Amino acid sequence: MPGPCNVVVLLSGHGSNLQALLDSTMAPGSPARVCAVVSNRADAHGLVRAHAHGLPTCVLDHAHYAGRDAFDAALMDSIDRFTPDLVVLAGFMRILTPAFVRHYQGRLLNIHPSLLPRHKGLHTHQRALQAGDTEHGCTVHFVTEELDGGPLVVQAVVTVESGDTPHTLAQRVHAQEHRVYPLAVRWFAEGRLMLAASGRVYLDGQPMAASGHVIRQ
Repeated sequence: MPGPCNVVVLLSGHGSNLQALLDSTMAPGSPARVCAVVSNRADAHGLVRAHAHGLPTCVLDHAHYAGRDAFDAALMDSIDRFTPDLVVLAGFMRILTPAFVRHYQGRLLNIHPSLLPRHKGLHTHQRALQAGDTEHGCTVHFVTEELDGGPLVVQAVVTVESGDTPHTLAQRVHAQEHRVYPLAVRWFAEGRLMLAASGRVYLDGQPMAASGHVIRQ
């Protein structure tokens, strides 16, 4: 793609993954740039981070819309004003409609705090401990209509330690999120990463394993 890859980030909360993306994309020679941040919560701290970097922001309160379809239609209009090449979900706490997902098919990434397909949904760190998992981590994946079910791009694995709590485990997983999300965005921006119509993920023209690229701590 000519010029830098324009990235719109969607978030609902603290924005630590946004900060990791900003730190990466603002480095000299980065092939990507965050061009806007969109939130469904006006009090999201991620907006403060965006403003600190002079980025345009947009807030759409989902409670002001008649339903998910109406909200997602307005959300698409807001995102498309920034002509993104890539849309990144960074703690955006909304279940997206099929129409939204299809609109951004192949250019919509999410990060999930578990080693997918294990522990889809919420409270992943607590569930990993309750299940007796010896390994936990995070996954970057392309978004499809199946919740947390899209093709995997990269996973970071951490060892579950004796005495871990959901909080201590979350801290180590978050640190890995801040490594692998910028990596996946960079691959996409460089034209190395793509989602084929078949649903298969390719990196450098080669099909990736179903588990994606795995990084161990």
